Amino acid sequence: MIYEFIKHAIIAGIFASIICGVLGVYIVLKRIAFISSGIAHGAFGGIGLGILLHINPIITALVFSVFSALGIEYSKEKSKLHEDTAIGILMSVGMALGIILISISKTYSVDLFGFLFGNILSVTLLDVYILMCLTAITLLFFYFFFKEFVVISFDEEYGKALGIPVEKLKIVFLMLVAFTVVLLIKIVGIVLVVALLTLPAAISRRFTKNIKNMIYLSVIISLISVVLGLSLSWYLDIPSGATIVLTNGIIFLLSCFKE
Repeated sequence: MIYEFIKHAIIAGIFASIICGVLGVYIVLKRIAFISSGIAHGAFGGIGLGILLHINPIITALVFSVFSALGIEYSKEKSKLHEDTAIGILMSVGMALGIILISISKTYSVDLFGFLFGNILSVTLLDVYILMCLTAITLLFFYFFFKEFVVISFDEEYGKALGIPVEKLKIVFLMLVAFTVVLLIKIVGIVLVVALLTLPAAISRRFTKNIKNMIYLSVIISLISVVLGLSLSWYLDIPSGATIVLTNGIIFLLSCFKE
């Protein structure tokens, strides 16, 4: 007999693996893993606001993550503030704001451990449907703009010279990352979300330089780590999100022996 919450966890893990496999390749190629981490930590301020206002924290976290993504891009393109500095400020301010808002709310029944480190077994059917929709949108987006992303992954200036709307595509991509980060909070948590977005892609890059093959391999590796991580966490009674990330880490270490 398979419990309903386990079914939800497995299905959510599958769709999360597809999203991370696709988005992660671009994140690794562009070396912007720190951005996804900044968005995740900035979203914690939204979680605190949601708890204070007694509304679904994921909704407010989504709003914060979107503004965080836009803020990072704006600071890079319009202000004189260096991108790394802007992300560092966003991470610290977002976490600090979240902690203060939660303390003001005096809500002690909130599962902060779940928000920080994830609990895929708490995923609901609604979460699964949302993940399905986000996966479809992500796949369609990369299907229609794959060639453009290949170009800007290596040379944005060349992409602009070809007439590719680089800035618009980057903003849409950051929106997809923001949505993905918030949905992954339930699976691996704020602290570990960047690992799920980067490790599978980093592993696949060690085996192939072809971007399409890199995406396929990244998705497969992510799927393996999610299924194996879930199984281990169930039988060993340890946190699921951390186990999934640790499984990814072990696969990465093993991939280092290929050379």
